Parts: sequence; C-alpha cells; structure tokens
Amino acid sequence: MIKDIATPTRTKEILQKYGFSFKKSLGQNFLIDTNILQNIVDNANLTNNSCVIEIGPGIGALTEQIAKQAKKVVAFEIDQRLLPILSDTLSSYPNVKIIHQDVLKANVKEIIDEEFKGYDDLMVVANLPYYVTTPILMKLLEERLPLRGIVVMLQKEVADRMAASPNSKEYGSLSIAVQYYTEAKTVMIVPKTVFVPQPNVDSAVIRLTKRQEPAVIVKDEEFFFEVVRASFAQRRKTILNNLNHNLTKYQLTKETILEALSEANIKPERRGESLSIEEFGKLSDVLYERRA
Repeated sequence: MIKDIATPTRTKEILQKYGFSFKKSLGQNFLIDTNILQNIVDNANLTNNSCVIEIGPGIGALTEQIAKQAKKVVAFEIDQRLLPILSDTLSSYPNVKIIHQDVLKANVKEIIDEEFKGYDDLMVVANLPYYVTTPILMKLLEERLPLRGIVVMLQKEVADRMAASPNSKEYGSLSIAVQYYTEAKTVMIVPKTVFVPQPNVDSAVIRLTKRQEPAVIVKDEEFFFEVVRASFAQRRKTILNNLNHNLTKYQLTKETILEALSEANIKPERRGESLSIEEFGKLSDVLYERRA
C-alpha cells in the first residue's frame, strides 16, 4: 500500500528523488498533514459525480485526496519542474488531468466546456499560492463560471478579510467583492507548522458558496464596485470625503454626493466600513443616476 503523498516522510522522499527545490517566487509551500487535506476535501461536499478544478497542485498531495472522491480533477500547474513529479505521484489516478498553464492567463470557461461536458457539479478546491490568491479568486468569480462553490486554503489574514462583516477592521472592498458573488465562511485555521517549507503566517480554509443571484441587484455592476473601492480609499475618511475625492471622473459635486447620501439614507459622516452591501447597492444606484 503506497503511503499518502502528504506525510512528512513521503514528501521528503519525493522531493529528494527529483532533487526539487522550492521557488519562493511561486509561493510554494507543501502540506504534510493528511487530516487537514481530508478536511479541506470534506468541506467541498464532493460526490462521485463531482468535478473539481485545482490550482497549484504542487506534488499532488491535495489532488490525491480530491481524486479519491471526485469524478474528475483538472489541475493547473505553472511550474514545469513539477510535471514529471505529478505524472509519477498521481499515476494511479486516471481521473486526474494536469494542465501546464497559468490559471490567470487561461481561458477557464473553455477548459470547463471541454473537460467537464455533461457534468453539473463543479467545485474549485485548492491550496492557493499566497501571492496570487486574490486575483485568482476574483477571476473565478467575475467570469461567472458554472461553479457550485470554492474551497481554498489561503493566508488567514486574507480569509478574515473575505469573510468579514461590517464594522470590523477586516471589512473592506475585498469582503464586498467576494460576498457579492458568494456566501463566505472560514471553516478551518491551519497552523504554519504543517507545511514545508514553513510559511511565516498561519493559513485558513474558506468556503465560498456561490449565490444564485448577486447579494444585491444594482443598475451597473462596474460602477457599484467603483463606489465601493472609492469608499474605502482612505479608511479614516468619511464616506462623503472618500467619494468626493475618488469619484472625480464622474464630475459629481460634493452637493450631489450629499443629496445621494441623503436619498440612500446614509449619514455623510459614516465611514465605508460601517456600510452593509445593501447600503452600498442603494448608494451606487442613486449616484449612478446623478453622474455626468
């Protein structure tokens, strides 16, 4: 019986066999705790009819656990040096396909159409490289892919921001962007000691359950996100000051912004982090009607 990839001894053996050295620039930290990997997969609620996209499989530790439960796994790996290793470690899993591509540059929708034809349960499950976590997740959400949800491990601080509620110091434009498309819940904290090499910070696993409809229906989605970003541009400033200084391309005067805040029933002295996603939706709609 072959030991799971994610044990300290097997990981060490694989790395030594291939003379693999970690690239800091690719944010490579491999998990060496099978229980945590199983927990990640359990949180994705996979059935033998589920299909999974993985990003950054490394030496295949998480891929292996997903493959045991899912119908098919397609994993994007950017580091060419890992391809022969994955071909070896995952040789007993015919339901796994590795794509040597940067997921940020890939046409994911096209790959889904090709690889998962006829399947209607699709999840993203991954241990994401820290340095590109946010762009990867935003790409997956903004492209409106036919996903049931996303379960990923990322830096704890980023998970905290994604799942944050109004009036907390973590709450910001990232919280709203993620919660606009999904319901976000941190399901597990992962200590840095279970990785090789050890990162400097703890990690967390977050589950993002795709909403059928966005959290708020707005007149213009792009403008809504501009209003949100403008409102958080300088956290210590009031919503009035932030909007006045950061929405200048729409030629909105201070008086116009004040009128819009009044119509949306939002006091001008409030700060961005005190507004709910519904309040931002209302405010952006009112401002949208007033822009030049």
